[in-house]
This record gives sequence, C-alpha cells and structure tokens, in this order.
Amino acid sequence: MSGYRAACACGQLGAEVTGQPLRVAICHCHACRTRTGSAFSWNARFSRDSVSLSGEARAFSRLGDEGGTITYHFCPDCGVTVWYETSGRDGVAIPVGAFAPGQGPKPEDSVYDNRRPDWLFLAPELEVFN
Repeated sequence: MSGYRAACACGQLGAEVTGQPLRVAICHCHACRTRTGSAFSWNARFSRDSVSLSGEARAFSRLGDEGGTITYHFCPDCGVTVWYETSGRDGVAIPVGAFAPGQGPKPEDSVYDNRRPDWLFLAPELEVFN
C-alpha cells in the first residue's frame, strides 16, 4: 500500500500516504468500539514522514487503557475521524475505512482480543494480543 488517500465522508479532511504501514490491527477495546459504532476498529499506523495531512480538523483526546493519550482528528463538518496519534508511539494511525474501498491493508493483529465478541470469528493468521 502506498500512494493512497484517506478522507472523511464530505472530503474536506484528508491524509495522503506514500509509505507502507508500520502496523495494521483491529482493536476490540471499549473506546474503539464506541468510536466506530462497531465490534472493533481497523487501523493502519504509518510513519509520520509518509503521511501528509490536509483540511480543517477538530481534535478530541482521551486516556487510553495503557495510560497514553490518544488524540483523534476528525472533520468538523461530517464528524469522521481521519487520523489519530498516541503519545509514546511513533507515527499516525488512520482508520482503514477512510481509504477508498479495496485500498486498505489487511489486518495483521487483533488487539484486546479477550474483549472480542464471542460471535466474531477472525482469520487464524492474525496475531492475538489480549
């Protein structure tokens, strides 16, 4: 994956990616489930120098389960999160759903897997972190 654009629903907030992801994971923590309105979030983390951000964003910060601050950057018009940053971690994370259909990388890891709903079955090749 390289040379792709992520954008909010109305298109005014975006991120251009020119490199490969450092990590691609799905997360089952309560905060990610709340943010997405789904059973998990699906995110790709990229080095900061491979991501170019554009448009007007608003930010919301919260304390993560491991103690770091997570700051989400979202469109003030349509509300879609286009990227987020976590203190103590390098890079910029982009929700894979913000990329055009078919452009998102496959997940490699399942994070907080012990919180995954019992009805959700994952590919056996995913590395699991509880």
